[in-house]
Amino acid sequence: MHPFSVMELYVLRHGEAGKRLPAGGRDSERALTVTGAEEVEQVAQGLYRLGVKFDFVATSPLKRSFQTAQIVAKILRIKKAKIEEWGQLKPEGSRLDLYRKLSQFKQESSILVVGHEPYLSNLISEIVFGNATKGIVLKKCGMAKIRLTTVQPKAKGELKWLLTPGHLRKLAK
Repeated sequence: MHPFSVMELYVLRHGEAGKRLPAGGRDSERALTVTGAEEVEQVAQGLYRLGVKFDFVATSPLKRSFQTAQIVAKILRIKKAKIEEWGQLKPEGSRLDLYRKLSQFKQESSILVVGHEPYLSNLISEIVFGNATKGIVLKKCGMAKIRLTTVQPKAKGELKWLLTPGHLRKLAK
């Protein structure tokens, strides 16, 4: 991507998941709760009403993020072939590796990434402010839209909106 190209990056935090598992349990297997899945559906309905479309969906391989991505893809009618699990979106994933992956997409692409906190808030802050610790907080099922102008070596862009799940649920009605 040359420095003046544009890509729309949508950043979505997974829905409410079950309680942390006891010691020895696998955090990666925590699933969405019934309430979490319903909230993701309502958020996706809000996105549908906004006319949001994604060319591609990348999700953390952790179960709760993957389930969130699947619900959004179903409601927005995104083909399964356009959803991939990316290790870069795990809580301990590398943002630089994520930027490398994003650089493979053509200009004008609209990409949804689904993941976890504090990774996503740090991602948004780093892209928009150049500093991962600027204090944006993404609630569960919250979403940001960023217009990326540069992806490599570090992404840079402009925050277009940051919506709480409440905002998106209201749009669904």
